[in-house]
Amino acid sequence: METQFTPLTSLVGGALIGFSAVILMISHGCIAGISGIISRILPPSIDRIELPQSLIFIIGLLLSAPLWFLIQGEIPVQVVSDNYILLGIAGLFVGFGSVLGNGCTSGHGVCGISRISGRSIVATGTFMTTAFVTVLVLRHVVGG
Repeated sequence: METQFTPLTSLVGGALIGFSAVILMISHGCIAGISGIISRILPPSIDRIELPQSLIFIIGLLLSAPLWFLIQGEIPVQVVSDNYILLGIAGLFVGFGSVLGNGCTSGHGVCGISRISGRSIVATGTFMTTAFVTVLVLRHVVGG
């Protein structure tokens, strides 16, 4: 499995993610952690006050790929494993880690580090190290 090196696109995407996190923090005082936003719009914890802005944020996330298609004229290339068992296990680990770490990569990595949160710095270091080791093992040891 080969990946593309796209520094300019990655830089622009990262800047847009950071910009959206700042806008959400300034306008609503909320952290742009996707797991937290999703949890506020699903039962049993529906937050009626934050529901409209949470839905708008999620709709914006979902519209990003179609918007990219309209601007670029092509769908972004995504490479995903066809090993559904591996994907299921990975999804469970991500969900468990998000609950255990009290937040996800966007909440800790983008918003927490920018606020110099010690807990977020440790969480981000933990999930990044885990990701590096997982890729190393799966690509170079297991070959999956």
